Parts: sequence; C-alpha cells; structure tokens
Amino acid sequence: MTTTTPRDVPRTTTAERLPGAWQLGLHRGALELKQFFRQREQGVFTFAFPVVLLFLFASIFQDDVEGAGITAAQLYVAAMIGAGIMSVSFQSLGIGIALERDEHVLRRLRGTPMPPAAYFLGKVWLVLVTGFLETALLLAAGATMFDLDLPTSPGKWLTFAWIFVLGLTGCALLGVAVSSVPRSGRSASSVVVLPFLVLQFISGVYIAIDTVPDWMLTLGALFPLKWMCQGFRGVFLPESAQVLEQAGSWEYGRIALVLATWCVGGLALCLLTFRWKNKSDG
Repeated sequence: MTTTTPRDVPRTTTAERLPGAWQLGLHRGALELKQFFRQREQGVFTFAFPVVLLFLFASIFQDDVEGAGITAAQLYVAAMIGAGIMSVSFQSLGIGIALERDEHVLRRLRGTPMPPAAYFLGKVWLVLVTGFLETALLLAAGATMFDLDLPTSPGKWLTFAWIFVLGLTGCALLGVAVSSVPRSGRSASSVVVLPFLVLQFISGVYIAIDTVPDWMLTLGALFPLKWMCQGFRGVFLPESAQVLEQAGSWEYGRIALVLATWCVGGLALCLLTFRWKNKSDG
C-alpha cells in the first residue's frame, strides 16, 4: 500500500491557472463590442455621422474637379474614410477612456488580476471592428451613390490595408494618450472634439487640398489624418487626381513614414501619460 504525501501532489500556480493577456484581451474585446452595440444611440451616431456628412457634401458639391478627372463627390468619399477611421479611434478612445477613468472603472480594473495589456487589447479589437464597419459603410455609399470606382488590383487593396492599419493604430494610440488630458469625463468631449474638428478642415477632408493655405497644410501634415486622406485618395481615385495634392503625387513612402512614426510616438506618449485614476483621486 502506498501513501501520497503533500510533496507528491502536483501544484498549480496562480499564473498557470489564469488565462494569458492575449486570451483575456479577446474576452475584453468581446465585452467592449457588446457594450458598444448595446448603446444603440452611440452606435447609430458613430456610423451614421460620417455617412450623413458625406451625403450632404457630395450632394451639394457635384461639379467635376477641373483637371483631375473626378467629381467632387468622389473626392469627398476618399477623404471621409480617413475622417471616419480617426473618429472611431482617436475621438472614441479619447472620450471613452476619460469617462471610464472618471467613473473609476479603470481603478477597479487595475485592482483585478487582469494584466493591463488585456485592457488595451480589448480597445484594439473595438477600434478594429468599428473602423472596418465604418469604412465598409462609406465605401458602399460611395460606390452606390457617387460612382466611386473600387480598385480591381490586389496592389491597391494592399496599399489600402497598410494605410488602414497604420492610420488606425496611430490614431488609437493618440486617443489613449489624449484621454489623460481632460480633468474629468464631462470635459472630455470639449478637449477631444475641437482638435479633431480643426484637423478635418486643415487636412483636406471638407476642403480640397489645393484651396487650403500652405501654412495650414504644413500644420495638418504634422498629424496622421492628412496622410490617411491622401493615401486613400491614391487608392480610390485615378492617377490624374494627383495634381490636386500639394506635392503633385501620392507620396506613399512619406505616408508610411509619417504613420509609422505616429505609431511609435503614440506608444511612447501612452507610456508616459496614461493614468489609471484621476489626479484628484491621489
């Protein structure tokens, strides 16, 4: 007869019992998406607002763009895709995280065994899904109502994919960083929406690039929105439309460099500025 000693009993550590950050991040992402779509007003506004703006601007300005071989409506479709991506990433995270901090949601999450990375992975899944849906709606509206020609070559879609990923990542990181600026959740909208609105006007979203003053274009070129819009114009508009750009070309190399720089810089800003609780909480 054999006896079992405590030394013979297999031991499991807490780290072995808990799922990893990646698995928790997937669960957290599913929760974020459920919360987003359960708030119907927020979902409708997020997806409908860029589409409504596109319809208004494209319906008002229907003339052909001289020398570019496109209509003004097609120009707006390409630019609004960039604005829609920044809306669901920079604006959504900047306001949403500030509210969660103000309501002590972040403080409670920080006190759980969940790795901090899982929280941010959840936000990544949220902006990826909403950004994809937003872009799909704008492309569908552009193709059906405003004669936007979707690319037929794999190379164009590959270009679209890396601009989408780099732009969404850079804007999301910038949104996480800016969420620490508001003193409270109530002031988050004012802090985040105003710079986003200004950027849309100086980045070629509502006003054609060739009509924006050079100093405004230079200021807008410091941020990712201008380069996303330029890249998407290169994907969805014919080569003849390059004459409208400040440099007379799509500048894909510079677009990749600026967006990648914002991904790295945005990560650094997040690491330096992100807080789990308000300053007033000590």
